Amino acid sequence: MKIQKIMSCVCFNHQAEEAVRYYTKVFKEAKITSITRCGEDEPGGPKGAVRTVAFRLFGQDFLAVNGGPHFKFTDGISLMVNCETQEEIDGLWDRLSRGGKKIRCGWLTDKFGVSWQVTPAILADLMTDPDPEKSKRVMNAILRMRKLDIEGLKRAHAGRAPALRRRR
Repeated sequence: MKIQKIMSCVCFNHQAEEAVRYYTKVFKEAKITSITRCGEDEPGGPKGAVRTVAFRLFGQDFLAVNGGPHFKFTDGISLMVNCETQEEIDGLWDRLSRGGKKIRCGWLTDKFGVSWQVTPAILADLMTDPDPEKSKRVMNAILRMRKLDIEGLKRAHAGRAPALRRRR
């Protein structure tokens, strides 16, 4: 089995399997690749308890671990999803934030406490425009949004005030 050079390890209290099963329902290109369980007299739980869940999202490998209550998620690390359409942004935003918290600037936390950024794929091009005024307008528009709005960002880039979408 070939292992990718860098892989994210996400440590949950005890919900690794529940979280990964949820993510494989949220994302079309997702699958569980393996589950390991605790043996007899091993740390991490009773015999048969889930220890790790390896999974893949859009070709990227991750490992979910039941690490216990001393592992806490913070906003300092997030999983960023680049979306091609507003429909994709809307769908992921709604599903991932269900039971979690909608923040701002395309950020949310899911019901497990994992931070996500749901962003349009075009954002990198808008933010790296050689004209600094255009990227500044885009950044100002982002700061006024919760869920990112592709058309609003394009209008800001073009110098037309973005129409803000209703907060959800």
